[in-house]
Parts: sequence; structure tokens; C-alpha cells
Amino acid sequence: MNQHPSVHPTYTPEPGTSLRLCADEMWSFVRCKKEQRWLWWVEEAATGRVLAFVFGRRTHATFRRLLAVLAQAAWTVEQWFTDAWGAYEASLPATRHQKGKAPMQRLERKHLTLRTRLKRLMRKTICFSKKQFFHDGLTTLFIVHFFF
Repeated sequence: MNQHPSVHPTYTPEPGTSLRLCADEMWSFVRCKKEQRWLWWVEEAATGRVLAFVFGRRTHATFRRLLAVLAQAAWTVEQWFTDAWGAYEASLPATRHQKGKAPMQRLERKHLTLRTRLKRLMRKTICFSKKQFFHDGLTTLFIVHFFF
């Protein structure tokens, strides 16, 4: 499957726009729970619009791929809101990084919406993806349809 990060096709802030972003990751699996698959995504804090997302492992490299999407779009980030996961602390400048769950409630709600609407993302289910291609593809289709 194409490993390029996905960017929102219709909503794009003007290049050079300074953004306040929330970033978070969500766990799921392919075939068995040992084969974890993580959805990393970024939303604009003011509007709640999802700007970009990538699939991968829960590693610093996957988060850097997400940052590369934002850099490629020429968007500058004024403030980051995340949890205390090490990838955020290692990759984001401390002066523009705020840790805590309060600003991220809207993004956490999106996680719940995904898990409620897509059975394959539930932790305790018999409906699961057997191939990474279908897992990422169906999740991407739902995200684009529902949030964009």
C-alpha cells in the first residue's frame, strides 16, 4: 500500500499561516493484536478540522512523517497541544509544545467516533482486518468521508 501521508483534500490553510495544532495517536491492529497499527493525526485546535494523518507504528519516525506533511504544505505551527508521549517531546520544540489532555478532548472524541462507527477498530471484536492494505484503506475512506 502507498505509505505516503494523507492530507485533507479540500481544507488547506494558506501557506505561511500560523496554526495551533493538536496531535494524537490511536491504536488498532491488523490480523492479531500483536500486529499493532497506529493512526496519527493532527487537527486545528480552533476549528477542529483534521489537517493530516498517517498510519504506522508508534515510533518517532511515524510522527516525523506526519511533521513532513505539514512542512511540505508550508504551514508554520505556532503552538502544539499533545499528550506526554516521547515522540512529541523529542520532535517538537519545547517553547511551542504544551502537554495535557484538556485541549485535546475534541480529537479524543474523534477516536471514539471512529471506534463506534468502524467495528474493525474496536479492541474486543471478531471483526478485524486481515491485511494492512484493507485496514488503512477503509479507515482512510471513513476519515475522508466523515471528517472532510
